[in-house]
Amino acid sequence: MAQDYFRALRDVALVINSSLEPREVLHKITEETAKTMACKASTIRLLDRTGHFLLPSAAWGLSATYMRKGPVEVKRSGMDSEVLAGNIIHLRDAAADGRFQYPESAKAEGLVSVLSAPLMANGAAIGLMRVYSSEERDFSAEEESFMQAVAAVSAVAIENARLHDELRNNYDLLTKHAYQVFED
Repeated sequence: MAQDYFRALRDVALVINSSLEPREVLHKITEETAKTMACKASTIRLLDRTGHFLLPSAAWGLSATYMRKGPVEVKRSGMDSEVLAGNIIHLRDAAADGRFQYPESAKAEGLVSVLSAPLMANGAAIGLMRVYSSEERDFSAEEESFMQAVAAVSAVAIENARLHDELRNNYDLLTKHAYQVFED
């Protein structure tokens, strides 16, 4: 089983290195993670600029209806607050756990157990990654370690993509300014 996790982690790293297109990379990460962990679905949500909401950034295995269930507000989700504090959180039955913000939606989607890990960059949470199981289950320590490793690698990929975009924008501004100087 551990070999499967190492292989999957290698595959995630290869996906990250294969593209600078964040949406494509994050989608492949969620798909690979859910499949490796034999889960129904997976999501990656990133904090908005205010730090109050978690925005959907990638999902695999979830319906459009579930993804449109409503805003994920950090202060209204005890589980997400705990994850963003740097903890990996396991809910055996999300619909029955008061820390889950949308229990009715989870039940309607057929989501039962949930495992969430923080996406940490430079010592701060930038979002979270989650897998959903369609039956009640306990996640093993090995699965938790795998999830933490994927989340760590994903956070680096997200930060690298952000830095790449920033550098590209700065370059575009610089070349535009230089072109205007030569025109004048």
